[in-house]
Amino acid sequence: MGRMTGKKASTIATNGKFPAPKSGNKSKVKEEPDVSMEDAESTGSESDVPLAHRRSTSNGRKKGTVNGQNTAVKKEEKIDSDDHSKVPGRRKIRVIVSDSENPSGSDSDVPLAKLKAKGPKSEDNTLNKSKSSSSLTKEQGDIKKAKRKRVDSSDSEYDDKNTATKNGSKKSIKKPITSQTKEDIKMKVSLSDEEDIPIFKRKGKTNGKKTTIIKEESEDSDSDVPLAKLKSGKGKVAENKSKTGTGKEIEVKLEKKLPVKAKRKRNDSDSEVDNKKQATNTASKNVASAKKPDTQRKKKKEDSPDESMSAKKRGKQKVKEEDSDNEEDEEFKWWNQQNDNNDGTDKWTTLEHNGVYFPPPYVPHKVKMKYDGKSITLEPEAEEVASFYAAMLGTDYVTNETFNRNFFKDWVKIIKKSKNNPPIRDFERDFEKCDFTPIYEYLEQEKERKKNMSKEEKAKLKEEKIKLEEKYGYCWLDGRKEKVGNFRIEPPGLFRGRGAHPKTGSLKFRVQPEQVTINIGKGAKIPSPPEGHKWAGVIHDPTVTWLATWKENVNDNIKYVFLAANSSLKGLSDMKKFDKARELKKHISKIRNDYQTNLRHKNTATRQMATAMYLIDRLALRAGNEKDINEEADTVGCCSLRPEHVNLIPPNTVTFDFLGKDSIRYINTVEVEDQVFRNLTIFMKGKDEPDDLIFDRINTQELNKHLSSYMKGLTAKVFRTFNASYTFQTQLKELTKEDSSIAEKVFAYNQANRQVAILCNHQRSVSKAHGNQMSKIEDKIKALKYQRMKLKKSILALEPRLKKKRSDLLEEESDLDEEWIIEYEKQLMEKEREKVRKKFEKDNEKLKEERQKPKSEKELRALLQEIDQKEKELAKERISGRVEPKKGLTVEKADERIQNLTAKIKETKLLKDDKESNKTTALGTSKINYIDPRISAAWCLKYKVPFEKIFNKSLRDKFKWAMDVVDADWEF
Repeated sequence: MGRMTGKKASTIATNGKFPAPKSGNKSKVKEEPDVSMEDAESTGSESDVPLAHRRSTSNGRKKGTVNGQNTAVKKEEKIDSDDHSKVPGRRKIRVIVSDSENPSGSDSDVPLAKLKAKGPKSEDNTLNKSKSSSSLTKEQGDIKKAKRKRVDSSDSEYDDKNTATKNGSKKSIKKPITSQTKEDIKMKVSLSDEEDIPIFKRKGKTNGKKTTIIKEESEDSDSDVPLAKLKSGKGKVAENKSKTGTGKEIEVKLEKKLPVKAKRKRNDSDSEVDNKKQATNTASKNVASAKKPDTQRKKKKEDSPDESMSAKKRGKQKVKEEDSDNEEDEEFKWWNQQNDNNDGTDKWTTLEHNGVYFPPPYVPHKVKMKYDGKSITLEPEAEEVASFYAAMLGTDYVTNETFNRNFFKDWVKIIKKSKNNPPIRDFERDFEKCDFTPIYEYLEQEKERKKNMSKEEKAKLKEEKIKLEEKYGYCWLDGRKEKVGNFRIEPPGLFRGRGAHPKTGSLKFRVQPEQVTINIGKGAKIPSPPEGHKWAGVIHDPTVTWLATWKENVNDNIKYVFLAANSSLKGLSDMKKFDKARELKKHISKIRNDYQTNLRHKNTATRQMATAMYLIDRLALRAGNEKDINEEADTVGCCSLRPEHVNLIPPNTVTFDFLGKDSIRYINTVEVEDQVFRNLTIFMKGKDEPDDLIFDRINTQELNKHLSSYMKGLTAKVFRTFNASYTFQTQLKELTKEDSSIAEKVFAYNQANRQVAILCNHQRSVSKAHGNQMSKIEDKIKALKYQRMKLKKSILALEPRLKKKRSDLLEEESDLDEEWIIEYEKQLMEKEREKVRKKFEKDNEKLKEERQKPKSEKELRALLQEIDQKEKELAKERISGRVEPKKGLTVEKADERIQNLTAKIKETKLLKDDKESNKTTALGTSKINYIDPRISAAWCLKYKVPFEKIFNKSLRDKFKWAMDVVDADWEF
């Protein structure tokens, strides 16, 4: 059979088919001499062999035979786009077989070399001929290269399979070349050759829709994915029957590759990798995969379900990561949209929520307490209150007489409500006869039972908690979902209070819906109260930020339900608070000059005002309010100081000793200016009564009114925030060293925080667990030193010559005596045994579930014997002083580990010192409420300290705005 040449080479359609000819436009094709298969093999190229004689196509099928018949392509019609859209999977192609046409007219048998040399000639004069010819040449050249690679790497199995067809003669069918429109003359690729072209270079119509070329830098490109791993869609695409041709129609199914990679965000490194892959691997991968028959591809997919599953998981993970990224991007950054909402202006436009959650009703346990040695029965309401007290047994509260008296007084009121209760009435007579131990023991058993609940029970409780939080724990504020803070109504119980509170032990009643007022947006659905109840009221007040409110019975305090600490409203409030303190910097000089001048003022009230401002500014004292000591704890501030709280020591030393907020004792001895000392002496003169005040001419309201004349909204409280933030920033600058380690910087941060806590009198009692914590830290330091000692001895065992060169290897570790080492090694081995036993039990449980034979006790004993042997070796090492190096250990590796251990020892020592110095100081209060978080954020950026080192998760959420608005150079 001769090769085909002509004035016009056939073009290849973008949809993989030859265009249907227009009637009357057949082109004559010159016949070429035949080239045998043997001649082609001798030249090493198959490109000069007619397609009908070639061994196989890129998809593994023989060209020239379809379903066992010799076929020749006469002509094909364009597939209608509608047919594509209906069947998006496999494409069905009808090949019309006809023996009546001229066999030499098919340009499917035209060698690629000829196609490359001769481009199509269009009869359309408007088309740029040179442009189309050059584009054809480039693409056909790529196809030819791919063909050559395929022939060179073909397997011997194809030679055996195609022997029959190789020697058989084929008929060529003449295909007429017609004039085309401008769109038809574009570069086209036949279906048989399309698989040899990288996916991103293919053109065509898929599912009836015109597709565009996917560039290499496309985010969704699959060109770097092997074709075998791409999902295949199945379907049929029917081609319209030719109007001019007749003959047999044979349907050929071709798999269509569908990209399945999940979208993800890309960065520069991704694009670089993709470009490299496309430049070097894409073509070869596609050609290699195109060699394999469809059956082999399917088998490979079936044999590797793990790969497909892992690919699905990876896809889900990428989609999930993208979703979380989108959520972060869509997060409402209120600090970029804040407005100056002053008091009395609207804080929100719309507000929706589900109300508050009431504690469940009391379920009687019917455990009898004892009175005068006899068991007694209590009615449910009295039993509940008795249980409140029983739960306190073993605490310091039950040793407090005030607590006991207040409890008994309220309990008797409940007992009197029912005649079925015992006649317990008088505290002096009856309280000592009451034995709450049986109830206490029951409550302890219940605690233990809850601790030992099964996984299923715990999971159920957790699920219920999540549902509860989902219902009540969120609200919709101006269309945004925001977290609610304390949505639970306080349960009934015994009031404890802080310090020497006069009402400690009093009964807190169960709050009823009739006491609760709901605040919600107009038009929003009002939450339903519990069945059989109603709300105290429903209001629509956008000038306040609370969702619900009620009054508790012990101190008549108003309780509120607010949004969470990380909400936009709370964050905006915090930002305004710190901005106000920051603004005080502009006025502080004038304020200080004025009160310094007024310290000598003739008017006593003015002089008292100046002295109080001096103490509030320099000592960060609270302003203080007058209180009824019969109703509240006797806590004082600056304006409510009494002579008993101040001790004057000439010439200018003053000792303050009083109970501050939350009954925290403030005791401080300071030197003051001479004029301040004289003023205090004058103010205290002649005031001997217990209720006499030092500053009897002023009060907190007058003080704050005076301060507001300097700056709008300025109060004594702003001074505490200002002084705390200013002191913290100053201390950070002094204590932080740029070349220090992260641990040392964090230590400096905590030291600065400690100075602020001391200034603001944020103290706490020493924790009961403090001693155990310090012991654990000391043991950790010793354990690290033990490991370092072992490594030093291992180095000497590896290189005995270093004994003379490195004296550091001979230094004994401090704090490590033989007794401690013996005990530590014993604990190590015991932990190893416990670990082996647990693993053995876990493995056997798993084997039982799988219905396999469990491991024998003999195997466990063998493992434990190995640990016994290891323990003996440790004892030998301890006696001989020689440590056998572990396998693979070198001097260099040992030195590196020693350096790491030394750094850890240093960090742990810093932690120990930090805990010891702050055992009576509460750092959290000042960090949360008084120190501007932007100072901490800027410090972290400047000294490259992770935020996680200084802020826990809740504080990072609360102060997210601060970390977003500052840079390293920001200052308070």
